[in-house]
Amino acid sequence: MHEQPTDLRETVRRRYAAAALQITEGGAGCCGPQDIEAGDGFGSALYTPGDRDALPAEAVAASLGCGNPTAVADLREGERVLDLGSGGGIDVLLSARRVGPTGKAYGLDMTEEMLALALSNTAKAGVTNAEFLKGTIEAVPLPSHTVDVVISNCVINLSTDKPAVFAEIFRVLVPGGRIGLTDVVADDGLAPEQRAERGDHVGCIAGALSFAEYRRGLEAAGFTGIEISPTHPVADGMHSAVVRAVKPGAVEGAGHAAG
Repeated sequence: MHEQPTDLRETVRRRYAAAALQITEGGAGCCGPQDIEAGDGFGSALYTPGDRDALPAEAVAASLGCGNPTAVADLREGERVLDLGSGGGIDVLLSARRVGPTGKAYGLDMTEEMLALALSNTAKAGVTNAEFLKGTIEAVPLPSHTVDVVISNCVINLSTDKPAVFAEIFRVLVPGGRIGLTDVVADDGLAPEQRAERGDHVGCIAGALSFAEYRRGLEAAGFTGIEISPTHPVADGMHSAVVRAVKPGAVEGAGHAAG
């Protein structure tokens, strides 16, 4: 029996709202929704001790991703970065510190409870160059050509309309902008039904694209320089992967961060 896209989105929202409330109400020792069965492939252990120690415990506890996109995005001073599915804010706060006071980090999430947790964590961390937006990753509430970098941590696989997500990422990036994502990606030989057998949609498994599907999706949106590199297994034939790509059109010698 297959859930409809709207049902899946609501299931995702409820799951992550519950995770946020668990942390807000004193469960900062939790490591995410109990139904995620991929063990050490997810969570705050994928960040360095230096990153974890620099942030509020609640931001670290709310990390439910499959990697550390801030470590692969090569963020630079003065850049503007957008985190899709920002959750408790760990990647936004790390990004804000990397881009410095002349840069800015945006976080986008559809879950009120996670946004509230992220704002609380931002205040505790004393970060002033971060902004959180409510919305979906299929319809980003930012103008075109707003950011230099888009990051995301194990969120795109949760979308039921990935072409829309890739198109929105392309739209909000400046010419020459880039992506540095971590996501769950399936071996090309695994059919969607086989992916679903390995874990549920909300647990970041059933909705994953294959390597070839991911590449085709990014190419269709207009990206070039696509690299998809597996980092560690999260289920049989399923991998956490680093995804990099570029939006063509940079003007040589120009750039928001050049100043």
